[in-house]
Amino acid sequence: MMETIKNIWFENDRIYMLSSEDKVYSRPLEAFPVLKEASDEARRAYTLEMRGMAARWELLDEDIHISSFYDRTEPDYDNDIARIFRRFPQLNVSEVARNLGINKSLLSKYIYGIKKPSEQRVKQIKDALHLLGEELLAV
Repeated sequence: MMETIKNIWFENDRIYMLSSEDKVYSRPLEAFPVLKEASDEARRAYTLEMRGMAARWELLDEDIHISSFYDRTEPDYDNDIARIFRRFPQLNVSEVARNLGINKSLLSKYIYGIKKPSEQRVKQIKDALHLLGEELLAV
């Protein structure tokens, strides 16, 4: 029988999952930006789907498959994209992502260092921010 999700809880900026085999898995909330930004109440409002293979947060429109808990990637804030957003905290991640035509969660994962963007994607992000800077200069 395949391992399934038995329970999920949140502590210390992490999400924990107890499996049907009584194993505990943990991931940083940076891996799930929608949950990181959600209230405690919204985080608790999940249901198990796909016979326990996934968790669903209907109010947040977020789904996490059990396989996501097997990833061991931890945040790495020492990356180009994180440095840019730290230097300019007034940048709105949602608006920058929309301008780039990518999902806000994906851009957040780049910022948190959970996902590593390709060189082409880094250039695309920097080019979009340079264009924004030029537009600000013209004001």
